Amino acid sequence: MGKHRALRVIISGGGTGGHIFPAISIAGRLKELNPDTEILFVGAEGRMEMEKVPAAGYRITGLPIAGLQRQLSLKNLAANLRLPLRIIASLRKAGRVIDEFRPDIAIGVGGYASAPLLWKAVRKGIPALIQEQNSFAGLTNRLLGRRVRRICVAYPGMEKFFPQERIVLTGNPIRSEIVPSDDALKAEGVKFYGLSADCRHILIVGGSLGSRTLNESVKKWIEDGCPGSEGVEVLWQCGSFYKKGVDEFMARHKEAANVHHTDFIRRMGLAYAAADLVISRSGAGSISELCAAHKASVLVPSPNVAEDHQTHNAMALVNRGAAVLVRDAEAEEKLMQTALALVGDRSKTAEMERNAASLALPEAADTIAEEVYRICDGNV
Repeated sequence: MGKHRALRVIISGGGTGGHIFPAISIAGRLKELNPDTEILFVGAEGRMEMEKVPAAGYRITGLPIAGLQRQLSLKNLAANLRLPLRIIASLRKAGRVIDEFRPDIAIGVGGYASAPLLWKAVRKGIPALIQEQNSFAGLTNRLLGRRVRRICVAYPGMEKFFPQERIVLTGNPIRSEIVPSDDALKAEGVKFYGLSADCRHILIVGGSLGSRTLNESVKKWIEDGCPGSEGVEVLWQCGSFYKKGVDEFMARHKEAANVHHTDFIRRMGLAYAAADLVISRSGAGSISELCAAHKASVLVPSPNVAEDHQTHNAMALVNRGAAVLVRDAEAEEKLMQTALALVGDRSKTAEMERNAASLALPEAADTIAEEVYRICDGNV
């Protein structure tokens, strides 16, 4: 595209790491194309983006928006009754932010924080782009799909949610360290995490806070004597929320010497490289990383996600032979048994790796940045 001019860009959304990381990745690519590009993030007050975005070096302003509480309780009922006032206040503040910042484009990455900002942007004639990370589009993005110039999606078949002529298949931006492993990278990962080169390796990823279901499934398997684990080592990321309890549990089960646990994985690229199979939740970011790393996986969708996004995401891999699904309610009985049978079947995991590779879209941030410039240059 030649020389890229400096832009003024608002990026809105957040609420979870799955929304925040792609947003930061898009911002980073736009700054690489022109360091003079000005970027302002807009998030929801009190949510994790208010810490994560400044830590990445970007400005952010918060809206008083909140999500609809679906579980019945007096506290949630009170919060839902206040929601209309929060929406009105957020729309007003979003309008002021747009007038003061004067963006060339507004980018929404999903989550309720993006709705007031994008709504106001399109009402004011600011061109807008949506990045939809899931295979089942979120409510905010579905409502805005007909009002924006482009919808950048991670999965084919999204025309059931959005106008087909506005869809671009880009994939989800991921961490640059997540790449397919070769023998050298695998050996580096095995050494870094203190694993044995003679074993097959299962990586269990529960997210930064951790997953209760995954943790309880591993603990039950260890209490049963780690059946089926001959020649297999487990790298178990239990999460910061569960660290103390898991530390105490493992101190009582020193016989499980083939299980290496940690609350946080510092170098995820090396952890993927060491793994012959990954057990994971199925958030959009995790799915994209598994494909980019060319990894066979057993996916346990979280049941606590709006509109059951994680099951839809998981099925996009299951239907292409890249993953196996174990339901949350069945995980304690079936998860480790399923994973151990799979990791021992080298031809099956190799086939799953090839299928995962076929779904990878590793240049997502570049492609989205190109669409941003096409819109701003009047070519969309």
